[in-house]
Amino acid sequence: MSQDGGNSGGSQGGGNKYSKRTRKSSGRGQRDLTVKVKTARGRRSSSTRWLQRQLNDPYVQRAQAEGYRGRAAYKIMELDDKYRFLVNGARVVDLGCAPGGWAQVAVPRINALGEKSGKRVGTYLGVDLQEVEPFAGARFEQLDFMDEGADQVVRDWLGGKADVVMSDMAASSSGHKQTDHLRIISLCEAAAYFAFDVLDEGGTFVAKVLAGGAEGELQKLLKTKFNKVMNVKPPSSRSDSSEKFVVAMDYKG
Repeated sequence: MSQDGGNSGGSQGGGNKYSKRTRKSSGRGQRDLTVKVKTARGRRSSSTRWLQRQLNDPYVQRAQAEGYRGRAAYKIMELDDKYRFLVNGARVVDLGCAPGGWAQVAVPRINALGEKSGKRVGTYLGVDLQEVEPFAGARFEQLDFMDEGADQVVRDWLGGKADVVMSDMAASSSGHKQTDHLRIISLCEAAAYFAFDVLDEGGTFVAKVLAGGAEGELQKLLKTKFNKVMNVKPPSSRSDSSEKFVVAMDYKG
């Protein structure tokens, strides 16, 4: 998952190299008072700070109240509200999709269940190294997208090329800011090259990055393949996080 508690649980890359750690809040719901967490013996102060932040995060509370699997659901919601890539009939590939928060947003927006009469029916495909709890309208498959031939497998599952490839993946945190930045940029580049193989002309690529300097080369790469490339920090991304998203649109093919 992202370092600020994003689409928690998702993973990609060889073994657990790029696994996202699942973090859960207390489940007590929204409260008016700020929750203070005492530092217990054996618990690091950083863990205490993270837990206190989670318990008081309005997006965590909102996700619990509205039934989303993680606060990251609001990130893709906000990005799509701005750029409108999750349209009726779209074929979507979600890399590192666990626990499925982005799927919960995508499925109704692309009309994967065909509930919008007279509108095109979309297809959602989520891939991850770990198993994801299923729900109607979403197809989840266990797959390492870096494996040889994975692009063809995904095209076969979709029945053609994708309109959207999106990723909320983040490399496991090392605790060193620059190292983490380089790892997530490398992971994002791998996702981008995968997208080049599966996207249809005119398609969209959305991925999480961490600001830190090396993202410039990724921007250059994407600008050779897409007509529009934007860097966005959605409102639901924490203000103290270096997280942002790249939205690349109108794939040249």
